[in-house]
Amino acid sequence: MAETHKFTTDRVHYTWHKEHEPILTIDSGDTVVFEIREVSDNQFNFHSTTEAISELDWDYVYPLSGPVYINGAEPGDTLAVKILDLKTKHWGWTAVLPGLGLLAEDYPDVYLRTFDLSDGKYIHFSDDIKVPIDPFLGTMGVCPKDGDGTPIMPPGNFGGNLDVRQLTIGTKLYLPVQQAGALFSCGDGHAAQGDGEVCVSALECPMYASLKFTVIKASEKSIPSPQFQTKGGLTQKVNHDDFYGTTGVGPDLMTGAQEALRSMIDYVSETYAIDKIDAYLLASLCVDLKISEIVDAGQYVVSALLPLSIFDDSEKSIRTKLSYSKFNKFSFSAGGIYKFSPVLFTFAKIYFK
Repeated sequence: MAETHKFTTDRVHYTWHKEHEPILTIDSGDTVVFEIREVSDNQFNFHSTTEAISELDWDYVYPLSGPVYINGAEPGDTLAVKILDLKTKHWGWTAVLPGLGLLAEDYPDVYLRTFDLSDGKYIHFSDDIKVPIDPFLGTMGVCPKDGDGTPIMPPGNFGGNLDVRQLTIGTKLYLPVQQAGALFSCGDGHAAQGDGEVCVSALECPMYASLKFTVIKASEKSIPSPQFQTKGGLTQKVNHDDFYGTTGVGPDLMTGAQEALRSMIDYVSETYAIDKIDAYLLASLCVDLKISEIVDAGQYVVSALLPLSIFDDSEKSIRTKLSYSKFNKFSFSAGGIYKFSPVLFTFAKIYFK
């Protein structure tokens, strides 16, 4: 009969290593409830300021709860992890950290902000901006086959620091088992994140997680790298309003992503009157980077999409500012394309059908 276990709160590890002693042994079909530490392992707290970054000990970043040994799991098998529940604790933080992030050269100075998450629904980024809390674990993985002190960041084909924001409640994650018992670990709780986690931090927070584990034998399912199945509507908490998009176009996807993000930061800063570094943090929490086109003669398109639902209704009337102020330029949202004509002095709206 399947059982539910509570993982101890006083045992974590900071690397992937096949010699880490399992803290908990379970059977296939069992559920484990974890109490996840935030990624700085309590080196930051709700009252921390930017000065705390200079004291950050990177040897104690990425505390993972685990390993969990699952009986019957062998290399070549697949471990299915069903995410039953996730609940953030009362606070979290996001930051620009030294030398990290998609625009590290643009933003060389460190910057830290903390947030009260106690209402359980929103991150109150400012009086006029609130980002829905949509929790997930940034790190879930099995021990890699060559794990011998491997850093938690970056991820690998074993999982790890995937930062896939679709791994929310109800999702099933599939991991390729590489060690006997799988040796599963998890951590790095996020209250919200855009696809890309562009400034290198999401809304980092401590949280509770309830996960169910099932071993699928290699004869039934064997995979080369993580896969997942999630419920439809990938942005359900912001789909009720428009999105604003910027692009980067060129022969390099990384450069395209940077250009799309820079344009998005400019748009948010100019339109909603916030500092660019705060717009950078906001993008990391809710802007989704997407590869829109990758097959057209070596000219690739990366898009950055901003959900306009995060802005207070009184702020949304500002949306047309860009169209008025930059003649003969296109801007677009999920609702349509707008172009201003200084000759006709009229707006033409072309709806997407």
